[in-house]
Amino acid sequence: MSGHDVDVAVVGGGIVGCLIARELTGRAPHLAVTLLDRDIVGSGASRRSAGVHFPRGATRRVRRMTEYSHRYYERLKEADPALPIFPLAASVVSEDAAAVTGAYLDLAGLVERSDGAWDVLGCHYADVGALTTVLAGELRSRVKFREGVAVTAVEPGLDGVRLRLGTGESLLAGRVVIAPGPWVHAPAWRELVEPLGVRVKQVVALHVDQVPAAGDRLVVFQDVDAFLLPMAHRGHQLFSYTSLRWDVVPDEFTDGLGEQALTEGREVLGLLAPPLVEHTTSGRVFCDAYSPTGEPLVRTVDRSGRVVFAGAANGSGYRLAPAVAAETADLLRIGSGQRTSA
Repeated sequence: MSGHDVDVAVVGGGIVGCLIARELTGRAPHLAVTLLDRDIVGSGASRRSAGVHFPRGATRRVRRMTEYSHRYYERLKEADPALPIFPLAASVVSEDAAAVTGAYLDLAGLVERSDGAWDVLGCHYADVGALTTVLAGELRSRVKFREGVAVTAVEPGLDGVRLRLGTGESLLAGRVVIAPGPWVHAPAWRELVEPLGVRVKQVVALHVDQVPAAGDRLVVFQDVDAFLLPMAHRGHQLFSYTSLRWDVVPDEFTDGLGEQALTEGREVLGLLAPPLVEHTTSGRVFCDAYSPTGEPLVRTVDRSGRVVFAGAANGSGYRLAPAVAAETADLLRIGSGQRTSA
């Protein structure tokens, strides 16, 4: 470790941070990796995520990342069928055929129907918080976890990166990966990350109190960026719509679903599936980080190249997490070209 307390410190214990730690140690088993989170692993945006995966992407890079992540999750599920990853049939509704066929990958196997929709293969959803917990449990034999330990300062230097911790300790790391989810503007790394231009937007999903029937499909409303998901493992459906409330602060989301978010969501749902509105009185509200480019960011943010920011996946953190992890390890030049299989 060349005088460092740890080779790599990963700051952030969501699905992205955990998969980064998994990727790093998968490529370099003897690497000393510590993962730190101010809370319990998987308890931030990951716990509130709908966890939907569909094989699409708006840019060439996102489509490439989508395919990589799709194969990764397939292998994970094949290796452990008990994981909380739930494949399901899906349909896409749109008035713009070119937008659909241009966004979805070949593996989606698009089949156009006569009612303005397309059937799609390769979709699933996950209980992301539970999945993160399982993956973290598997990692504990080779990654040191510091849960409930906040990072209060990130200080790059000639000899490494000094992390100041809320416990009063400090940790000297050879390199640091900041994977903070929506906490991109935390004081510890605000100055490092600010030039990236990341913004934080509210994310809302309403719970539809109807038990999904066997064979219910995920329905993606492409033109309005919304979807209706049968969450069979929880016994209700979930309606996600696009909120336009920007520049929010994660720690302010303590009062649950507000009147405005519920009203807006019910109005959108009323345009798409009116009979479901009366069954929609609850939900989940949080936020996520969005990049200026519409693509996830994996960038060095200090002059020495020792500190990497990984995230701002524009609401697709779970969907693209395996690819973000692989790109992070590539950037750190840890086993480049030796991407791990799930």
